[in-house]
Amino acid sequence: MADTDTQDSVTMQQLAAQASDERVSDWVTVSQEMIDKFADATGDHQFIHVDPAKAAMTPFGGTIAHGFLTLSLMPLLSQKTPQPRIEGLKMGVNYGGNKVRFLTPVRSGSRVRGRFKTLELVEKRPGQWQQTVEFSIEIEGQDKPALIAEWISQLFV
Repeated sequence: MADTDTQDSVTMQQLAAQASDERVSDWVTVSQEMIDKFADATGDHQFIHVDPAKAAMTPFGGTIAHGFLTLSLMPLLSQKTPQPRIEGLKMGVNYGGNKVRFLTPVRSGSRVRGRFKTLELVEKRPGQWQQTVEFSIEIEGQDKPALIAEWISQLFV
């Protein structure tokens, strides 16, 4: 796991100046157990996710993670990414996405990692910043990413 506690702290202004730097997370395994728990949480028990025998007969060759499970790995992968501590950060909240595209299915047992690049970080009002991040998940051994997204967060200092 990336050690985020030993990184230097930065101000929001310093972070904005580093906006184009790409951060890459550690690898995470997407297990069948993870997929099954997501199916239980969302009620999406389509066989391509939870039935290895039936899924083996599809072009996927086995079970695949839900697209929304793949997207929901964003916070976990972000936590496994080296990043500075933001001075005075009180909280961050999701604001929404400009785009999300699911490009390659994630097979059960695959390892994935996140790539994060801040596209924009602007102060909307005193103490409230809006950050737009380009986010992708790559699958170990695959040329195309599992997904690409542009995600917006609000950060409060």
